Amino acid sequence: MRVRQPLLTGWMLIVGLVVLAPLGRADDQKENTAIKPVPRDEKWMKRHALFLERAKKGDVDVLFLGDSITQGWEGNGKEVWKEHFEPLKAVNFGIGGDRTQHVLWRITEGKELEGIQPKVAVLMIGTNNLSNNTNEEIAEGVTAIVKELGRQRPQTKVLLLGIFPRGAKPDDKNRERIKAINAMLAKLDDGKQIRFLDIGAKFLDADGNLSKEIMYDFLHLTPKGYQIWAEAIKPVLLEMLRG
Repeated sequence: MRVRQPLLTGWMLIVGLVVLAPLGRADDQKENTAIKPVPRDEKWMKRHALFLERAKKGDVDVLFLGDSITQGWEGNGKEVWKEHFEPLKAVNFGIGGDRTQHVLWRITEGKELEGIQPKVAVLMIGTNNLSNNTNEEIAEGVTAIVKELGRQRPQTKVLLLGIFPRGAKPDDKNRERIKAINAMLAKLDDGKQIRFLDIGAKFLDADGNLSKEIMYDFLHLTPKGYQIWAEAIKPVLLEMLRG
């Protein structure tokens, strides 16, 4: 006598295929937004346009690239800049709110390097990526900028600064992340074209605390903070300029 298979078997096979199909398919990796060059809004484009106009004039030996902390040389850091960096033919291409992908756009599609041949580029970027990217993604984003600088301007040396500490207390959620990212960035230092410098400890007291006297909102620098920054990097910057 022929034994009939239960009708349920077909449905079980279909369900099994539906359940098992994802297991057999390699999911695409999440896109790293930190390395995808993108522009921002109209206000941002206007500041970018100012950089292009400045670049056309040439005569730049030192280029500062970064976000609001770098842009702040025009505010709280104005007097310190005038004393320490203006005589070195330095320009400030910092834009508040920038992430690695925005700086990457500015020097690729945005062509901010056209017309200038800086001897040294001072780069500090990545803190604004903390809310959207992993440590590894941020390090990859900074690395992409460093490599692009080297591709476009092989004679330009890069002084890569570690991301500055943020948050009032040493147990702030971002402190360990910044430390981990900086450890990755330190590996880019080749002792010649690329120098890595982590000056974060100079902003902290003996217990690892940040004071409003140095970073008024525990992120952006006061005039005293910019003085610390300038004094911390100037010896290395001068060495790179001479070399």
